[in-house]
Amino acid sequence: MRAIEILFNEEDPHMNPIAQELNQMIEKGNPHIFQMLSEVGKNLFFPKGILSQGAEAKAKASRFNATIGIATEQGKTMHLPSIMDAIAGISPEASLTYASSYGIPALRKSWQDELFEKNPSLANENISLPVVTAGITHALAVFADIWIEPNDVIIAPDMMWGNYNMIFKVRGGAELSPYTLFSQNDGLNLVAFEEKIWEASTKLDKVIVLLNFPHNPTGYMLTLEEGNRIAKVLTDVADKGTNIIAVCDDAYFGLFYEDASLKESLFARLCNQHPRLLAIKLDGATKENFVWGLRVGFVTYGSKIDGDSSIVYGALEKKTAGCVRGSISNVSHFSQSAVLKSMHDKRYTEEKEEKFETLKRRAKRVKTVLKDHRFKEVWDAYPFNSGYFMCLRLKTVDAEKLRQYLLETYGVGLISLGKRDLRIAFSCMDEDEILELFEIILKGVRELTARNQ
Repeated sequence: MRAIEILFNEEDPHMNPIAQELNQMIEKGNPHIFQMLSEVGKNLFFPKGILSQGAEAKAKASRFNATIGIATEQGKTMHLPSIMDAIAGISPEASLTYASSYGIPALRKSWQDELFEKNPSLANENISLPVVTAGITHALAVFADIWIEPNDVIIAPDMMWGNYNMIFKVRGGAELSPYTLFSQNDGLNLVAFEEKIWEASTKLDKVIVLLNFPHNPTGYMLTLEEGNRIAKVLTDVADKGTNIIAVCDDAYFGLFYEDASLKESLFARLCNQHPRLLAIKLDGATKENFVWGLRVGFVTYGSKIDGDSSIVYGALEKKTAGCVRGSISNVSHFSQSAVLKSMHDKRYTEEKEEKFETLKRRAKRVKTVLKDHRFKEVWDAYPFNSGYFMCLRLKTVDAEKLRQYLLETYGVGLISLGKRDLRIAFSCMDEDEILELFEIILKGVRELTARNQ
């Protein structure tokens, strides 16, 4: 007993402070319960990051709430009419019964067909049939269960979605090894990326690379040149004898707003390059089809395989379905049926294009507004050209202090990331609200700066 208490009280420097606080609460109330926790259980916590800031904004934001990772129109949830019609017309047999742990066969095939349509480079490639997951967060957790060992190293950008830490590090026991995302010329820092990959390959037999483009939180999508360069680097490293797992988190796939952006997933450029290079595509209807709460995601595999690839992919699909079976059993039959029915609706393509154009206009409006020299005096905008978000790098004030000030004073909800970065979800801002939002942020910066002088 004494040894256990001493071990716990000598706080693990690698444990999250929030997890430590929760452990202390449990141990104080009942030390026996604390002793029963697994190592993962001791390390788990509910982050005070985007979710808690978003909840605070939901409760207090009376003017603008630019925190949530969904899209809205006139304050209402953006949606495809074909989805809403599908929801109303699904039979009990297609909604209330259990679905296969693999997912509905017709949905898996339809999603694969769309992958080929959306990624023309895949036309002559063999890939697995997608396995359905409960959203992309679940897809990431399934990936981690199957492919990540404790102490594995995952190469990822220094700016990243906070939940990666929970999924890969806290639950999976892996180490996140960051590289600087942007170079000084406002593009991907290919030098930092390449150096990090080659450095890892000299120390490890297996290198895991997280490729999240369009990027969350910055909203950056690679150029064609950057995408080709990443593919070459990973192929060259594999050719030197290192096993590479390239996991493509394509949550915001298709929301590309500029001509210079790569219009395909990196998965399409990686999946048939080398036997030592395994590409894994994690995507879903979640954001592509504006059905966030339906929780429908997919895991798809691609690699260079000699012989009958269907045997290898079939085995991987079975393992993936087994992981789904061993965690949530199966994904909602209702949700899968709604997505499938919408995908086969004759209005589907036109509806998606309409919503895409709405989001594109908002992104263009943000870029136009940010050209004002007044804004350039107090912040720099990180490069963005896709997705739901963009980020500001504040020059004079603390991001969290500004977030709280704007929420309390002006009823504006934003997300602070670290000391100086502020994330804005233009996906939930109507076009005519964008200028006013940035004017309020500027006003808040000036008032905080004056207060601190």
